Amino acid sequence: MKVVVLGAGIIGVTSAYQLAKAGHEVTVIDRQQGPALETSFANAGEVSFGYCSPWAAPGIPAKAIKWLFMKHAPLILRPKVDAAMLSWMVRMLSNCTSERYAINKSRMLRLADYSRISLAQLRQETGIAYDERMQGTLQLFRTQQQLDASAKDVKALAADGIPYEVLDRDGCVRVEPALKHVREKIVGGLLTPKDETGDCFKFTNALAAKTIELGVKFQYGTMIKGLDAEGGQARAVITDRGRVDADAIVVALGSYSPLLLKPLGISLSVYPVKGYSLTIPITDASRAPESTVMDETYKIAITRLGDRIRVGGMAEISGYTNDLGLARRRTLEHSVTDLFPGGDVAKASFWSGLRPMTPDGTPVIGPTKVKGLYLNTGHGTLGWTMSSGSARVISDLVSGRRPDIDATDLAISRYA
Repeated sequence: MKVVVLGAGIIGVTSAYQLAKAGHEVTVIDRQQGPALETSFANAGEVSFGYCSPWAAPGIPAKAIKWLFMKHAPLILRPKVDAAMLSWMVRMLSNCTSERYAINKSRMLRLADYSRISLAQLRQETGIAYDERMQGTLQLFRTQQQLDASAKDVKALAADGIPYEVLDRDGCVRVEPALKHVREKIVGGLLTPKDETGDCFKFTNALAAKTIELGVKFQYGTMIKGLDAEGGQARAVITDRGRVDADAIVVALGSYSPLLLKPLGISLSVYPVKGYSLTIPITDASRAPESTVMDETYKIAITRLGDRIRVGGMAEISGYTNDLGLARRRTLEHSVTDLFPGGDVAKASFWSGLRPMTPDGTPVIGPTKVKGLYLNTGHGTLGWTMSSGSARVISDLVSGRRPDIDATDLAISRYA
């Protein structure tokens, strides 16, 4: 089949790779001049198969109110007259129950664990390198209350057979030796040892080169104007360079997916939640992390990427804006220098990207009411983590095969 993939970020490129392996004739279309130049460009670097939770959780509404008044807040809300924003927030709040949290987290862990297996296979097949490490994620707790609250995550990890270890202060220092300099600031942590780290931009570019070897064509610098879905069948993508016919279309446009689908009468509850990152050169390796440390207080990930530290986090709900607020930079600097003062913050590069979030945290992967039109989007903060598994699932569905995992509750139909 002729398959067109819309989007050349981590989700689009991994999808193209798996579809090409399945024998399809694949074209990828993106408005940028190369792969991974938007949300995939400078994310936190986590590949967090175990540290994988929906933002919508019990207690979040109360925490959100407190966060709005914090100097270094993990959540920033800039309300505006936007029906999509309001609808998404209402739906997210409806998922902040213990019952919905358990269902959503289980879905996410199922896909993430499958992605762990898929990424290992992909790495073996291709041999690509991307500053990867396999030393786990340490969720770091500064207070006893945070440590106690992790019990719900431990329960979910145990239920799904995901390896984990609850650590005291000494255990945290054993895993991340540089924490010995600030041991009095922490009380414990939750280690998910199967988690990995890596540079998503490097990975996506290396994999894009492999897909070209498989015959995939890329149309960069191309604006997508709409879809031809006459008669309820996906037929072509309309671009500023002309029409691209297709037997199947995979939408992997992240936060912009709902805007493309709306004229077709498809309501996709995905909304942009902006995140920020710093990339800092390491000046003192003894004061830098070995893998990923998740600072639970500020919801900021601090990751070792070769000779750099990537600091990423925060959730800013402000629509399709991509400005760089200096207050956000100060929050990232505060978290990393408080725990790992082993980098030259003055030489850091500052970046922001729009994460495509669903209200329940689970991405939307699968068919739509339009025959031949598929979605692989809405991965939020976990696109890098879930990309390989998501690509395998969407390739199987497009090819008419049954995926290796249950994917029925990943499709847009779950919102019906």
